[in-house]
Amino acid sequence: MLDLSRLRALHAVQLHGSVGGAAQALGYTPSAVSQQIAKLERETGTTLLERQGRGIALTDDALMLVRTAEEMLNLAERAQVALEERKGRPEGRLRLAAFPSGARGLMPRVLAELADKHPQLDLRMSEVDPHLSVGLVARGEIDLALAHDWDITPMPAPEGVCSIPLGEDRCEVLVPAGHQLAERDKLVTADLAGRRWVCQPPGTVCHDWLHTTLRTAGQEPDVAYYVAEFQTQVALVAAGLGIALLPRLGRPPLPEGVVLRPLVPVPTRRLFAVTRDCLLNRPAVRVGVDAMRDAAGAGPLP
Repeated sequence: MLDLSRLRALHAVQLHGSVGGAAQALGYTPSAVSQQIAKLERETGTTLLERQGRGIALTDDALMLVRTAEEMLNLAERAQVALEERKGRPEGRLRLAAFPSGARGLMPRVLAELADKHPQLDLRMSEVDPHLSVGLVARGEIDLALAHDWDITPMPAPEGVCSIPLGEDRCEVLVPAGHQLAERDKLVTADLAGRRWVCQPPGTVCHDWLHTTLRTAGQEPDVAYYVAEFQTQVALVAAGLGIALLPRLGRPPLPEGVVLRPLVPVPTRRLFAVTRDCLLNRPAVRVGVDAMRDAAGAGPLP
């Protein structure tokens, strides 16, 4: 009889491409994952991992077992959901993910509410980019994610994944107090031409939005500073080094020397709770979604 936990370890290695990546996703040590794979090799009498340069590769036998593991893990998940539904109360482990500013601005309230009302839940959260979190949900590594997209760059949802609207997060332009843009009550896209920007690094949703918006208006953004943390972006604006576009959610308190100016039309991020279709009736997921909707002001699910 194949051990499900060992198949899960092999499945995670295939998903993440390494023992270390699998260990991080599963919450184990790399040595524990290696031991699980070694035991599975002894039980099956076959080699599952092979050295390939500096990394590893799964053998054909391992890939066959991974396909079997996916089916077994899906069955186990459906059984867990059905059992929790029969009990009628949220329990067990709930694996959550949130993008950085949402993890700071929204999730503390969500986690505190869940911990207070449902102490039988084992809550775990990871901070990840929204595009990555949707993939983690689709692959079954995360149960429920807080994600966002921008009005001009919608987030696609893979098959089997559903997005539940939570509301919108408005964004404003941050400028140094002595900047000429600070003299205006509101800004339009044309006002941003030729300005030096502080922006999140390439590959992030905020970066893509800024570049798409300005290029659509015939402008090439001059990004002088690529910075992931909003608080660091604010500090650079305060030093007079550039301007930035920041959402309200998770924005740190602004120091003297930094002013907000609205941009017309207003850039908005749409907030979503993302889960798999098969988990929608799981009580733990439903109370998690309700807590997100309460924190965002959208109200509970009908």
